[in-house]
Amino acid sequence: MPMKSNNKKLLVAILPGTSSLDILKTEGWYHIPVDTAPHKRWPPKTMAFYQGKVFGKEEAYKIRYFGDVKDIDIVPRKILFPNDEENQHKAEKLYYRIQLHELKMRYVPIVSYRPRRLVFIPTTEEKFNQAEQINDLFDGSPLEDLLWKGFKAIQVLAERQWKIVVQKKNYYLDFAVFCKNGKLAVETDGYTYHYDDRNQIDYDTWRQNDIDLDGWRFLHYTSKQVKDNWIPYLKQIQTAIEQLGGVEEPENFERKVSQEQGRYIVDGEEPL
Repeated sequence: MPMKSNNKKLLVAILPGTSSLDILKTEGWYHIPVDTAPHKRWPPKTMAFYQGKVFGKEEAYKIRYFGDVKDIDIVPRKILFPNDEENQHKAEKLYYRIQLHELKMRYVPIVSYRPRRLVFIPTTEEKFNQAEQINDLFDGSPLEDLLWKGFKAIQVLAERQWKIVVQKKNYYLDFAVFCKNGKLAVETDGYTYHYDDRNQIDYDTWRQNDIDLDGWRFLHYTSKQVKDNWIPYLKQIQTAIEQLGGVEEPENFERKVSQEQGRYIVDGEEPL
């Protein structure tokens, strides 16, 4: 049953194992460590759940289940899992226990076309209701949303907020496009956006250099360029993709070591 479209706070969280889904179905709660819970838009009004790799070929990397939040309390792990002898060292660790009114199901799930280790995505119910794929959910900035619409208009499969690890530093790309002969990073809020802050200019310049050294081709656009006219920058993006051999199909995607290590995490760690 679809929810009424609005901007209420919704949090997407990972189901790391099938047992997490079993608990939701039978007991109606989900748990997140207090010390690593997402700070953005907390507490959520609605929860949705991203199914990890353990759900198998047919159900992995999808969001199918969701529900409105009934109550949130804080309890030690031993209350949640009284018979979990293997994790006795975590017995006193505090967790948010998020109780749902009812676990609902989307008959058409939200899918991730590429395998991604997503832990939390703070978003809105409006985006959740309209989403067809994971990248429709990200709620970073109106500028990124505008560029995302451009990618969809030219039918380019990009990944939003893609995490990479370069020289032991974590970077999040606004958009990553994986091509047959290379990788394209597209940014909207680079140093041209922070032109009035010298420290930000220095950081963003260093960041771009690191990303270049990791083998990414880098394109960045100012707010004005994105807002004024889609055609010039979308043509430039298409040209860069063509020069890199065209977009790589998801089924042919192979994780590089750095990407496998660079789990994508938003405002928190794994809810285990």
